[in-house]
Amino acid sequence: MEVLKRYRVVAVVGASRNPEKDAHTVPEYLKEHGFTVIPINPGVREILGEKAYPSLFDVPEGIGKEIQVVDVFRPSEELPRVAEQVVIFSKRFGVSPVFWAQLGLESEEAKEILSKNDIRYVMNACMRATYRMGEDEYDLA
Repeated sequence: MEVLKRYRVVAVVGASRNPEKDAHTVPEYLKEHGFTVIPINPGVREILGEKAYPSLFDVPEGIGKEIQVVDVFRPSEELPRVAEQVVIFSKRFGVSPVFWAQLGLESEEAKEILSKNDIRYVMNACMRATYRMGEDEYDLA
């Protein structure tokens, strides 16, 4: 399945306003290439000209139902907690977004949580690099 060709609405958990961080430049790149980016960060109101939400649970229903990918920029030890949030989010909105953990991020516990709830995931892969190189650079589980 070609996630980045089919799915164009991305919630970015841990999005940053700091232009020197990947959590800013990756969503910026995605937005520049036609993706709808929904920043998730409790510390700010806006990122990349888009309203930022404190958590996935604060995203309004109309927007939440459109989210197709949850791109995560949080430390690996936080991935299980974010995976649990995505499970609750998916049940609340009746959606099943792909959970995408950025390059360098991986968690067996998060994989188990997602698998048990039939949520597909990608671990340890950069969305920007994957989009640039094509869809063969990651494993979708």
